[in-house]
Amino acid sequence: MVESEMAELRTRAAQGDPDAVDELIELAADRGDLEELRRLADAGSSDAVDQLVELAGDRGDLEELRRLADAGSSDAVDQLIELAAERGDEGELRRLADSGSADAADQLAELVEERDG
Repeated sequence: MVESEMAELRTRAAQGDPDAVDELIELAADRGDLEELRRLADAGSSDAVDQLVELAGDRGDLEELRRLADAGSSDAVDQLIELAAERGDEGELRRLADSGSADAADQLAELVEERDG
């Protein structure tokens, strides 16, 4: 897709066209374009947030997942917990548990038990 077509889609999306938003999300996800997805998420698209979480999780992008989690995405929190548990990252699990995640606390307890057990 050429830039002029992208600009037209962005204009339509900004005017509230849900089909244009959906198409932009799909194109951005296919390209792995986090910046475009962030822009759409910041404009209120929960589908863009979902795609961001998925891409960041696939890439192991903890910074992006933290940003999304801090913005209220429970899916990002879940993804962070999963990645931290896989890596044995007690610090990340502790940070998430301290911010109120019972799942992170459970994972942290399991890791500590495995380590000390």
